[in-house]
Amino acid sequence: MSETSNLRKILFLFAILVAFQFVLWATFSPLVTAADVNPQAVAQVTVYPDLNINDVIFLLLVGFVGGLVSGFIGSGGAFVLTPAMMSMGVPGIIAVASNICHKFPKALVGAIKRAKYGQVDVKLGLVMGMSAEAGVLYGAHIQHTIKQSLGDSGSNLYVSVVFVVVLAIVGIYVLRDALKMRKSEEPEKEEVTKLAKWVQSINIPFTMVYFPSLKAKVSVLITLPLGFATGMLAATIAVGGFIGVPSMIYVLGAPSLMASASELVIAFVMGLGGTIKYAWDGFVDIRLAMIILAGSLFGIQLGAIGTTYVKPYMVKLVMGTIMVLVLFSRGLMVPVYLSELNYISPIEKNLAGILSNVSFVMLIAALLVGGVIVLYALWSGHRAHHLEQKASS
Repeated sequence: MSETSNLRKILFLFAILVAFQFVLWATFSPLVTAADVNPQAVAQVTVYPDLNINDVIFLLLVGFVGGLVSGFIGSGGAFVLTPAMMSMGVPGIIAVASNICHKFPKALVGAIKRAKYGQVDVKLGLVMGMSAEAGVLYGAHIQHTIKQSLGDSGSNLYVSVVFVVVLAIVGIYVLRDALKMRKSEEPEKEEVTKLAKWVQSINIPFTMVYFPSLKAKVSVLITLPLGFATGMLAATIAVGGFIGVPSMIYVLGAPSLMASASELVIAFVMGLGGTIKYAWDGFVDIRLAMIILAGSLFGIQLGAIGTTYVKPYMVKLVMGTIMVLVLFSRGLMVPVYLSELNYISPIEKNLAGILSNVSFVMLIAALLVGGVIVLYALWSGHRAHHLEQKASS
């Protein structure tokens, strides 16, 4: 099948999913009824901030770095984009909603770009994307409930605790695996985990689907909870790829390059549905979404190109590095939110400010470190490829 036919097939399937979003959203929308909405809370979150030229430049740069890393590992930008917007005075729920809004067109561009290199398993992305969409809609309901019950501090505490728990488990495991692959005699060879082999051995009648990236059949029932968890995290903390990518690698047995590329398909599905849900409630600031998107679209293409020059362990190394940095960043803020909710003794205002600033700097450092690794991998890989071509000629 030609490259043009492959791209047409992807775009046709994406068009079908657009209709699917509306059907699924209509099914889940009764979860949040008019009676659940606190008019005072809605009035607070719909006050959009003023933007000056410095804010615009800052968002463009942050969007570029986020897109660079996102194109390389399938996710990552949300870890700095949401805090960056909140540091400008943007309410948390608007930052999350606007972040989700900018993600689905960026993910579409990245998926098409990496499909040209044969890295996208469209079938796996769509199957997981459907259950992820259900998770997005339910996750948005959870986010609203926490916001209405405990306010911004409760929502911030929830986000931080989830970050710490998830990243402590997944991040350290991914980073250890990347370092192990780097030291092995054959670093370019990826082995399917024992868990993935066991999952692929399970045969549930009438549910088995063959996925090209796995080179095996897997029951769609196994993909459902993985996709749902990815979508729920995406709606509540504006990131799902750090669950989606590792689950495809370690649970299903997909190669890291194809897992990170297929995650972009899932991100498109989740982003489109999440945008519709949050925009319907008036939480999407289209200005923020479009400015970040402008920077991201350029960065994500560079990141996608970088994957063609790097060894598989490098994708895991970038992913694990960002995860661990963000783990410490979010952990610093937990005492601040606990204090604001009066769960612990009050923290002095100056100390809370210091913790907040250090946390934000570490978030910026997370993507800067990831960005430097990606750019270096792109430069060194391109240079090696050029020298190889020169030697052969």
